[in-house]
Amino acid sequence: MRDEMVSMGLPRPGKALLWVMGVLVSIWVMFAVGINYGGLDKEAFFLFCGNTQAILRGEVWRLFTAGLMHFPQGGAGVSHIVNVLLGLYFLAPTMEARWGSRRMILFLIGCLLTGFLAQMAAEVLLGRTIGQPYWYGSIGAIEGIAVAWALSHRGQTVRLFFVLPVTSTGLLVFVIGFSVFLVLANGQMHEGLITPFGGMLGGYLFGAGTPSPARRLLLKVRYFFISRRASRARGHQPKLRIIEGGDAPPPVGRRPPTDKRFLN
Repeated sequence: MRDEMVSMGLPRPGKALLWVMGVLVSIWVMFAVGINYGGLDKEAFFLFCGNTQAILRGEVWRLFTAGLMHFPQGGAGVSHIVNVLLGLYFLAPTMEARWGSRRMILFLIGCLLTGFLAQMAAEVLLGRTIGQPYWYGSIGAIEGIAVAWALSHRGQTVRLFFVLPVTSTGLLVFVIGFSVFLVLANGQMHEGLITPFGGMLGGYLFGAGTPSPARRLLLKVRYFFISRRASRARGHQPKLRIIEGGDAPPPVGRRPPTDKRFLN
């Protein structure tokens, strides 16, 4: 049986995806013009990029702003932002149509955070910088989208860039293999060498099915605590007093109640 072809025509991003792409381009243009033509110091750019030691000192905002920053100089800078936009454009629209705008935005944020947290954890454990001292960019989210797409379209094929027929399995092999080769070759990535693997983990946790594995785990944890509270409540039943009806005499040692308003 031939694989089903998912996408042959031009993708149609939804409103949320268009906003995300517009914000990324706007920030890139602002820093590109400011640094290349306006005399803006590069330190202003790096102030919003990720850095493990700076974050550990309390500059936590870097975790949330690093994904918005893309290299603003030369051909490498153009390739950086364009690759991110192409990844969003060709893979994200089908997921946005399936999930809706809210889940799409939360998914992208989750993949970025898991990616950068993985980079931080690796640097803390090894006690040294892995790749560049500053890490930034949205490739972690693109890796997450690729994993989520592949897991949500098993056995199907998409014509990537309108030319390359890629199966879901082939896409997973390419994404994982390329990131592994970069680590082995000690290549340079603006996002850091470990960030893509964290992004892939985020793609699985937040995008592999509905509900996602992360949501299923959260529901199990909530059920566990609710069950514990319920069992404790059953173990502390209130002591009730039985009042005999009719003309039965009161139990030995007890006087009949003086307040008869609530007796039937």
